[in-house]
Amino acid sequence: MTAAQEGTFTGLRTQLQEAAAAFAGGPDALEGILLGIVDDVDRAVREPLEIFPVCHHSPASALAMARRLRVKQPKVVYLELCEDMAPLLTELRNCRLPVAVQAFATEVEGLPADWSPLSVVAPVTEASAEYQAIAYALDTRGVELVLVDRSSDQMFQWEARDTRTSGPAGPPGPAGPAEPAGPDAPADGEAALHGDAVGVGIGDLRPRFAELEEHLLRHGRVRHWSEWWHQYVELPLGDSDHDTYRQVMLMIGSLFRRLAPGDPRRVRLDEDRERHMWTRMREHLAATGTDPADCLYVCGAFHAASRVAEFGVDGAGAFAIGPRTATRWQHGLIPSSHAAIEAQFGLEPGSVSIAATVWAKNLRRTRVEPFRLAGQAGTKKRAKAAGTAAVGVEAPVPASDRLSGFLRRPPVLDRLDESELLGWSVEIVRAARRNGYLASTADAIAVFETSILLAGMRDRAKPTPYDFQDAAVTCIEKDSVPGRRDVRRLVEIMMGGDRTGRVGYDALPPLARDVHDRLAPLGLKLQQSGVRRALLDIASRPDLEKCSDVLWMLRYLMPRGAARPIMGERRLGERPVQESWDLALGTHQRALIELGYEGVSIEQVLEQRLRRTAYGPRATTADVLEAVEDATLHLRSRRLADELGTRALEVLATERSVDGAPEVLRRVRRLLAYYRTGEPALPRWIESFVRTGYAHYCTLLPTAFADEDATVRQVAATLGFLFGMEGLALSLGCDRTQLELAVAQSHPVEPAKTALLWAAQTRLGGLSRAELRARCDTLLGNPLVVPSYPRYLSGFLHALEPVPVLADFVVEAVSNAFARLPDPVLLPWLPTLIGTLRAGGAEPAPLLIREAGRIFPGRLAALDAWVPPWHGAPDPRAVQPAPPGSGERGVALLTAHPATCDAVAALLGCDDPWAAADPGPRGVALVHAHPGAATALEALMATT
Repeated sequence: MTAAQEGTFTGLRTQLQEAAAAFAGGPDALEGILLGIVDDVDRAVREPLEIFPVCHHSPASALAMARRLRVKQPKVVYLELCEDMAPLLTELRNCRLPVAVQAFATEVEGLPADWSPLSVVAPVTEASAEYQAIAYALDTRGVELVLVDRSSDQMFQWEARDTRTSGPAGPPGPAGPAEPAGPDAPADGEAALHGDAVGVGIGDLRPRFAELEEHLLRHGRVRHWSEWWHQYVELPLGDSDHDTYRQVMLMIGSLFRRLAPGDPRRVRLDEDRERHMWTRMREHLAATGTDPADCLYVCGAFHAASRVAEFGVDGAGAFAIGPRTATRWQHGLIPSSHAAIEAQFGLEPGSVSIAATVWAKNLRRTRVEPFRLAGQAGTKKRAKAAGTAAVGVEAPVPASDRLSGFLRRPPVLDRLDESELLGWSVEIVRAARRNGYLASTADAIAVFETSILLAGMRDRAKPTPYDFQDAAVTCIEKDSVPGRRDVRRLVEIMMGGDRTGRVGYDALPPLARDVHDRLAPLGLKLQQSGVRRALLDIASRPDLEKCSDVLWMLRYLMPRGAARPIMGERRLGERPVQESWDLALGTHQRALIELGYEGVSIEQVLEQRLRRTAYGPRATTADVLEAVEDATLHLRSRRLADELGTRALEVLATERSVDGAPEVLRRVRRLLAYYRTGEPALPRWIESFVRTGYAHYCTLLPTAFADEDATVRQVAATLGFLFGMEGLALSLGCDRTQLELAVAQSHPVEPAKTALLWAAQTRLGGLSRAELRARCDTLLGNPLVVPSYPRYLSGFLHALEPVPVLADFVVEAVSNAFARLPDPVLLPWLPTLIGTLRAGGAEPAPLLIREAGRIFPGRLAALDAWVPPWHGAPDPRAVQPAPPGSGERGVALLTAHPATCDAVAALLGCDDPWAAADPGPRGVALVHAHPGAATALEALMATT
């Protein structure tokens, strides 16, 4: 270096050497650190391409940036931001800040598959230096904005590279020095607007050395890092000149860099980013021939103090930038908020809101005109349009040492602004009363005095917003919080609140714009935050049915709460008449925008989601059938339903258990009912599904009965499929013998499954009602089996699914249990009975209630004299015996129709010999055995 350059910080070097010798007793590592910081500042200050160090979302950085841009008026602005996000920046003028620039990828190639989906966001607020640079470059003619940081794809590439060399790891956290939010950070509401995206912030200045941060907080008498930065950096630099600001920020960046722990992986990542950025800038300078003096490099102070060989326009190193992977990235703008930025970057809640308040106050105090994009939503209209960047406005001036004076200068004690503090105190008491606190004027006085007291204890003449917040909590929040918000949150709202940005219609992806266009007939302002109630009278306005279709698809695709039906439902084969919805598309704008990354219409996205579900590695038969139902319900696509139905058949053939049998049975029944009522013929896939399922579940039935892991409900659903689909399966070529053999090979041990097997045998004719009743009586008569009898009853309750004709027997069995079981057995079983009916009793319960109403007397007075029909008393509702003489008429009837008599006799089990000349014995026996049937047949023949 030259003598002039060497003398810029000579005095400061001398003072630091003396200080190091005094504190450490001689030259050591302390002297190397202190002098190294000065060297870093000197190197950055002397660079021909002006480096502007910033801290993200810092009002001091934003103010210094606005001042510098108006003085220097550079022709090229190099910005530390992902280079693939450049095309989106012009869309910021169609948004209301804060918003975030996002890169999103759902399907990855060349990156770990378990990281999908990938998301990178770069939040932008008005009180940020990056927004000032973007607004200046985009609205000033002749100015070029160049993003020089690694692309979103390379961000994950480098993380994958480090993962391979250092061991397994998850997807990367926030890019650069920023760390992900801690476990205590809010994860819902506005704080979750960014989801699990990787955050990119320009210049996160926070010590990586935990002991250093603890030391600064303790000696600064502050609680957290945001308060320390506000007190010792934001306020002093708010009124500083350009050179002082640059040198102080460079010093802080160098200090935190030199005192960072020696993590090789993180150091390599930081240095690779710096090599990448300087390589991109040198490439651009060489390609355009721009003079470095006409450029401005905006980067984080941490990276401004870089020591890599590629540093500077005359850097010696050569960094090879590799190609991107084949991952297809989508880019867009999503809404952001102060809370989301704080949660993602680990900032103290309320710090970004306070920074926005400080930014507005600095503008009023300094009268600096900030840069705003023309047409920016939520900002005042500019007085005049931006001009053209001037050439040679500022002659280069050698930098002078401003650090020495800044470090020696005692802290400036701001004069107490009593009117401002009084206004805060009155406003917080008013807000507290609105939220249920018993606050009064005395509390306002106490908050005022306590704020001054706390500031004095912390060596501050003027209370900061953090002092005022502590005082308000101390004086107003007594024992409990009466409402949703505590006093700390009320102070944050009062200081500016959590502002949520909004992406304008013109900046939305095609899918989001299409959704708003298709919902326009509702006449609601759906882009605004909050809940909107939509009433759809489809009967009088048939055109609203298309809006209903869109809303049901949005309910399927978007998070819960974005589109919530209040009245109305969608079922197969039904058309909507009236519906009522609560819509919050503006609140969930990020989710709607991310749908646009997956397709150009919600129908396309829904079809892709259904295919992804059906062809997923963990898809079950029930999942695929649900996809078939959704395709029919929402898309009305027979083509897609047939394709997914064929996939369901493939998945069914691979399953080796009956775990999904209840859901499969429910969905197949629903689809069969829909196709039988709305289609001329059943689809081929569902016929194949029934035929294959019949054979498949017959094969699994013996194993399911013996498997301890298979529940009674699952086995009952398996039998329900076999018995319920039996008629269709036999017509399609299945063999009933296979089911009979499967039941015969079943040997359960559990009482509930045993009762289920008895019900199946009764259904197949292998066990009569009398034998089933006798077995139950035997169980009740055995003292050793009585404690387990309720488990048999649970099996009979589940048996109503496959064998609903046993409803009367189940009523009988339950009645006998209530009559004969002792209380120590009966009472513990009642919760199990109720749980069984609630869990799987949607269909069996009505059967039981209807059957009980048929058997039991309808009036209370008749209950005392009532005798259950299974105890031998006649059923008053049964068909009464035929009157005398009906036997002869019945014999004559049977003689007139001998073929019918043979068929009925064989069906009813009459084996008496039949003589053509004298049909009396057999006919009389048949008529006397079934007098009611004989009378009914006679009446039927008489009417015909």
